[in-house]
Amino acid sequence: MRELPRQLTVGELAELFEGRTRLVELLAELEDPLERADEILATLPEEDKLEALNAHPAIGQRQGLSARSAAEQGEDTDPTVLSELAYLNQVYEEKFGFRFVVFVNRRPKTEIADVLRARLEHSREEELETAVRELVAIARDRWEHP
Repeated sequence: MRELPRQLTVGELAELFEGRTRLVELLAELEDPLERADEILATLPEEDKLEALNAHPAIGQRQGLSARSAAEQGEDTDPTVLSELAYLNQVYEEKFGFRFVVFVNRRPKTEIADVLRARLEHSREEELETAVRELVAIARDRWEHP
């Protein structure tokens, strides 16, 4: 396990956060960017939060994944589960207006579908807060467990 770094480049952060976004650019300017990510997210306008969330691939997506995302999402290819995830992702995005982001941590997709269903019960404000916390948890885990 690696310790959290004092400074990271835009490129390193873009890999951890799945893209070069306003969040990544701001974090690259700071010492202890992964420790301060929650603090920075709290100050960002909603459009920048949405940009960061929408940079992540959809859960269950099979095409166009980074190597890291593919490994994290695992090999579970049960068509019934993938179809359910695709449907739930669509419902989620229609309800909240941004991508569902969850710290998968190699959990099976059936468990993630349960999490997604539960999070559909949140208000938009609650879900936006939950989603950005998950985004940071993913980035921290990616750094600590390369």
